[in-house]
Amino acid sequence: MKKLLAILFTVLITLPALSQLNWGIKAGLSTTSITMADAKSITSGGTTYTIDKLKGANYGIQFGAFARLKIAMLYIQPELLFSTRSNEYTLSKANSLTDSITVKQNFNKLDIPVMLGLKFGPLRVNAGPVGSLRIGSPKNLVNDPDFKAMYAQMTFGYQAGIGLDIFKKLTLDVRYEGSLKKYQNQIENTAGTKFNLDDRPNSFLFSVGLMF
Repeated sequence: MKKLLAILFTVLITLPALSQLNWGIKAGLSTTSITMADAKSITSGGTTYTIDKLKGANYGIQFGAFARLKIAMLYIQPELLFSTRSNEYTLSKANSLTDSITVKQNFNKLDIPVMLGLKFGPLRVNAGPVGSLRIGSPKNLVNDPDFKAMYAQMTFGYQAGIGLDIFKKLTLDVRYEGSLKKYQNQIENTAGTKFNLDDRPNSFLFSVGLMF
């Protein structure tokens, strides 16, 4: 026990000397795509809609603050970011070739990534979990009283990527983000049947930061 306390005391004494704490601000762009293998059909009573996703990625923004605690080559970097993303779908009534519309849903989120990384000179590699808290609700995908939309309030995912520090002030990051929750959007009809919409959304994140 005495040896363990001595080791712990030594770590607590030497940690401030070996570590360095910085903070900064950052902003960037994201590209998000969702995977939907097949078009979804949702039915309530005599009304049936077909929902399919539009091809390609949608763009969003992110900005906020971060802190970085560095110990030798290792660092931990928690962040607090406001971010946006959007999904686009085509919506049509069954057996109708002309009654088709495009619906875009915009999501506002508060993202909280906690990145653990290694630093090799100006180059960094990092990965870690991210929690996303939805702010507000997007417009309903189906504007029909027979359907109720449900959106996940809090989701969890992961990020991984590389970064570059320039003159110890400017930080550049490229990351990939994946979701750990398969379905984030659902639609429920009056009978209580739930229809899952999108699979995991995937994003590429590009950011520039200023560190103090």
